[in-house]
Amino acid sequence: MNEPVVLHVDKDIVLKQLQWSDASSIFVTISTQREHLGKWLPFVEFTRELTDSEKYVNSVIHAPEDKFEYVFCILKEGNFAGLIGFKDTDRQNLKSEMGYWLSEKYLKQGIITKSVKTLCTFAFEKMGMNRLQIRCAVANYSSKKIPQRLSFTFEGIERDGELLSGGVFTDLEVYSLLKSEFASESGTPH
Repeated sequence: MNEPVVLHVDKDIVLKQLQWSDASSIFVTISTQREHLGKWLPFVEFTRELTDSEKYVNSVIHAPEDKFEYVFCILKEGNFAGLIGFKDTDRQNLKSEMGYWLSEKYLKQGIITKSVKTLCTFAFEKMGMNRLQIRCAVANYSSKKIPQRLSFTFEGIERDGELLSGGVFTDLEVYSLLKSEFASESGTPH
């Protein structure tokens, strides 16, 4: 693997491209915060052993070139705080979706908002994307504040868009941001 991409969000927050050595931090965070993370993240239910996190990391690192996605560990003062990255990237149509999750002790510090803003710059300037999307469960108020705060456009509701733990479907709010709406110099939407 090439040298991992590292994005500096601010003096305390760094986004470091996912590496094999991160599997343990991911697993420990998930296994010690099942209630916090499991409410909105279906994969928590299926992450039972370290090997489950290792398989996930392996699938990201060794994805075929046409399926490759940038996924980053969020580090706050050098400590693992969560994950953020892209999924379902459509290179032909220059669009991608962003997803993120954060360890409970790092909530309400602006970490995800700043990290999403940094990834918008990366997606538009380095990846050549034209459209970014974020989907959040309608009842996940903390998560949906992120695209709202960053001036993403609310597009509508994807009914029963995600199957949560316990076999319960949730509607998702869909937000998007276009390259033409994003001012790269300041890293903020127009």
